[in-house]
Amino acid sequence: MPALNLNKTQRRKLSIFAKCVIFSFLAWALFAVSSDYVYTIKAGMQYVNAPDNRAFHPLQSDTVSIQLEANGWQLLFSTLQSTTQSIQVDLSGLQRRNWVVFTNQLGFVNRQFPANKRVIAVSPDTLYFDFSKQTERKVPVTALHNLQFRKQYDIIDEVRISPEYVTITGPLEDVVQIERWDTDTVRASNVNGSIHTVVQLKQNQRANINVYPTSVEVDIPVGEVTEKILEVPLKVENAKQFSSVKLLPSKVRLTVMVSLRDFMKVTGSSFEAVVNMDDWVADGVTNLPVIITQIPDFCKLVKVEPQNVDFFIRK
Repeated sequence: MPALNLNKTQRRKLSIFAKCVIFSFLAWALFAVSSDYVYTIKAGMQYVNAPDNRAFHPLQSDTVSIQLEANGWQLLFSTLQSTTQSIQVDLSGLQRRNWVVFTNQLGFVNRQFPANKRVIAVSPDTLYFDFSKQTERKVPVTALHNLQFRKQYDIIDEVRISPEYVTITGPLEDVVQIERWDTDTVRASNVNGSIHTVVQLKQNQRANINVYPTSVEVDIPVGEVTEKILEVPLKVENAKQFSSVKLLPSKVRLTVMVSLRDFMKVTGSSFEAVVNMDDWVADGVTNLPVIITQIPDFCKLVKVEPQNVDFFIRK
C-alpha cells in the first residue's frame, strides 16, 4: 500500500480533525454516563419480621426482578459486579393476610440500596404464602471440622457437642424432613492438642424454619497416635451350603492408627474380618475380597494385607 504523503498544512488539518473526533467522543461518553437509566437486576429474597405464631410456605420463587433508576456510572459498575444482590422482605403484614405487596414497602427496599440508586418497581409485586400448623422437633447436631494435624496427631476420642440437640420449629411438612443440623466448619492447621470452641450453627436457608439455640460448644480431643500391626482371623459368611471352606491365608494383617493411650487396649479381637461366599455364588469371583466389619472407635484403618484371599470349598 503506497504511503500517504501529506504536506504540513494537510497534516495540521488531519490532527485538528482527529482531536475533534476524540473530544466529541469524550463529551458524548461524559453525557452518557451522567444521564439516568432504568435497568433490571435479579435479586434473592431474605424474609424478616416473620410472624412467630404462623408457619408459612412461599408460593413463588425466591428470586425477584428489580427495576432500578441510576446514572450511567452506577449502571456500568453494576454490570461489572459478579455478586448477586439480595433484598430483605418485611413479612410483618402476614399477621393479617397471606400476601405482601412490594408497592407498600418500596421505602423499606430502597433503604437497602445506595442513595444514588432508586428502586422503581419489583416483579412480581405481590408475594403469596401458604400457611400450615407450626410444630417443633429436636434434632441432633453434627460438628463439621476440617483440621490439619501435626505429624503423628489425630482425633483420639468422640467429638463432644453441648447441647447435643437443638429445637427446630416450622411447618410440619418441612420439619419432618430435617434429620440433623450441622455446625459451621471448625478449621485449624498444625493441630497438636485438643480443641474447645463455640461454633455457630449453619445459617438457616429457610425463612420459615427457626432453630434454637444458634450456637453450641464443641470439644475435639486430639492426641498423639502411632501405627499398630495386628493379625486378625478371617471368618466365612453364607457358607452353610458347603461342607467346608478353606481360606488361603486364614488371617489378614491390619495396619491401624491408634492413640498412645489406647495402644495396649487394641488387640486382634477388637476387629472382625470376613469374606462372603455369596460373592462367589452370585458373581463367580476367583478370590474373595476381605471385608472389615468391626473396628474400634477412633482406630483408623491404614492397610489390609491381603485384600483378597484364595479359597477351596467342599460341597
